[in-house]
Amino acid sequence: MPEFPDGGMSGLMQFLSKNIRYPVNAQKNGTQGRVTVQFVVNADGSISNIGIIRGVDPELDGEAVRVISTMPNWKPGTQRGKAVRVSYTVPINFRLQEPVSKEVEKK
Repeated sequence: MPEFPDGGMSGLMQFLSKNIRYPVNAQKNGTQGRVTVQFVVNADGSISNIGIIRGVDPELDGEAVRVISTMPNWKPGTQRGKAVRVSYTVPINFRLQEPVSKEVEKK
């Protein structure tokens, strides 16, 4: 199987969380959910054929495709010692954070 270059699966999750920009309209509308993205890791480690398997909203889907397309080259998958193209699927969760209460207790 192919591997994300900086830390495998945990490195991939860190990359996604650092690079995803929640679309403003989706934030305003309270849109959230899991977008499932599929792509091909080529024999040279490059990413191609990015597509949405299960979408939530056009804006969230578009952001998922954008961030996948900015990933660095992966360590390619191998079969019998040769690098090969491998289809890879990643779920990306879009979750809005609850606003932090700014109330200060009076003493």
